[in-house]
Amino acid sequence: MPPAQTTSTEVHLSRSQALRLIKSERHVYLLCAIAVLFLGLASRRFRGILPTFLAEYAGDTLWALMLFLLVSTLLAGRPILTRVAISLALAFLVELSQLYHAAWIESIRETTLGGMVLGFGFLWTDLICYAVGIVIGAFTELGILYVSSTNSIRRI
Repeated sequence: MPPAQTTSTEVHLSRSQALRLIKSERHVYLLCAIAVLFLGLASRRFRGILPTFLAEYAGDTLWALMLFLLVSTLLAGRPILTRVAISLALAFLVELSQLYHAAWIESIRETTLGGMVLGFGFLWTDLICYAVGIVIGAFTELGILYVSSTNSIRRI
């Protein structure tokens, strides 16, 4: 009796093919993170000409999107939900750290980079912006995966 035929269109990669794919994903994530970094800086620099809503929330939302992309750079090949969870945890920890005001961390916040990364004061709205930015990143990636191959959605 001949073997049963399957209609599955799953693609199986060799280890070396998978490693090359992950390496190329890392480059894409990093390039996107750099682009988002510049958008975030522009959202702060041109705050005065942006609509009020964008001026208020774009920077924090883009910061979280950049964080998701950087986490994805480091954890390329891992499931999207894993990267989302790690990104949310890091973003929320950074925001919660703004409730802590020891001299050493305040001296870090006084630097340009420290202020951009750690922020200055705790705001509940920042948590919403972080969630929105990370979800935008995840849904964008899911959309790209869906369009490129309906089987790729299994990586969730």
